[in-house]
Amino acid sequence: MSWMRLPVAGMIAFLALGIAAARADDDVRERGAYVARTADCEACHTVPGQAPFAGGLEFHLPTGTLYAPNITPDARTGIGRYSEAEFIRAVRQGIRRDGATLYPAMPYPSYARMTDEDLHALYVYFMQGVKPVSHAVVQDGMTWPFSMRWPLAVWRWLFAPNPRDALQQSGARTFPDPLVARGSYLVEGPGHCGACHTPRAVTMQEKALTAVDGTLYLSGGGPVDGWRPVSLRGDNRTGLGRWNEQDIVRFLATGRMPLGAAFGGMTDAIAHGTQHMTPQDQLAIARYLKTLSPLTPMAEGWTYDPTAADALRGGDVSARGARLYVDNCAACHRTDGRAYPTTFPPLAGNPVVMDPTPDSLIRIVLAGNTLRATRQTPSAFVMPGFAARMNDQAVADTVTFIRAAWGNNAPPVSPSDVAAVRRTTTGGAAPASLPLN
Repeated sequence: MSWMRLPVAGMIAFLALGIAAARADDDVRERGAYVARTADCEACHTVPGQAPFAGGLEFHLPTGTLYAPNITPDARTGIGRYSEAEFIRAVRQGIRRDGATLYPAMPYPSYARMTDEDLHALYVYFMQGVKPVSHAVVQDGMTWPFSMRWPLAVWRWLFAPNPRDALQQSGARTFPDPLVARGSYLVEGPGHCGACHTPRAVTMQEKALTAVDGTLYLSGGGPVDGWRPVSLRGDNRTGLGRWNEQDIVRFLATGRMPLGAAFGGMTDAIAHGTQHMTPQDQLAIARYLKTLSPLTPMAEGWTYDPTAADALRGGDVSARGARLYVDNCAACHRTDGRAYPTTFPPLAGNPVVMDPTPDSLIRIVLAGNTLRATRQTPSAFVMPGFAARMNDQAVADTVTFIRAAWGNNAPPVSPSDVAAVRRTTTGGAAPASLPLN
């Protein structure tokens, strides 16, 4: 029967079904776009200023330079030919459509915990909601023998969790608060926080993949593009022990809060991911993180010490690096180290400042940092780098003063520490002289 002969009521019902199906498709794509943000896909697969998800972003690893692949639905250079099953296998198990293993810079050990519903929505979003871009990305930056793919299959077999087992483990866990359960899923699964914030073994696998695996989980990671991710556990000096839930929520939404500010790769994670999460999901992450005990429960805490501030206010700059700090840093960070949060982050009690390894603080002094604009904080603030103005001794003295003052009580820094970081920055060679201003 021709549709022209359908009764009017039938035609209305037919149209209503079509509208409902279209809305359902839109809902799935919208959910997939949200999952892509929680999984931080854009931060890794997009070169700034280029087409979203078209790949080519460089990752400088100990094994060479890795280039993120094109994950737009382009059939020739992207993932356009992937079936849903092949897509899910790549995300959860790190296996490409051709059977080769992905480099574990792709955090499939964490994505193994993602639900079927989230992965279905993610597939629909990438195939229907992302514009295909023809951009061939060639993986030729890895040094031998890491340029060979077959050893990656052995690594995956040894260290990557079986998705079935990972999902069963996640489903078997019980939480007293549904928000904590949701936060656990976001942090351990799509958010893959452990990929940066958990230490790795010499064979490059994370030493813990979930909180069930012990207190090494989220206890602070190794260098990522020269930055050292801090602990997300409850340590009072170098973790989140002095942060409350709202501090964490504010940080996830804006990249800044009264005790610190985002730096390094975390700025991308916030710009592309966490600032777009719902307030409920941001709170879920915060509540879950606050359940994590300190790595070292008996470790020394932090208490503000006014001695350095009193000396500077009295004109005493005899301490190592004190004059350099006054001349170059105090205008924004103040002589008391408390700065002007949340515009300029404090140095007193800042976990990054007190990290046993000073690399991140040295890098910020050399290369500067940018607090990016977000939806809630539309103004960006830039700290200039001092690589061209200060030699290694001057930077070491300045950083040593910051790490010693206001109760921070962190070990001093040597010029050789600065030189090692400077070699990996784009700030250029150290100046020959030691400027005081």
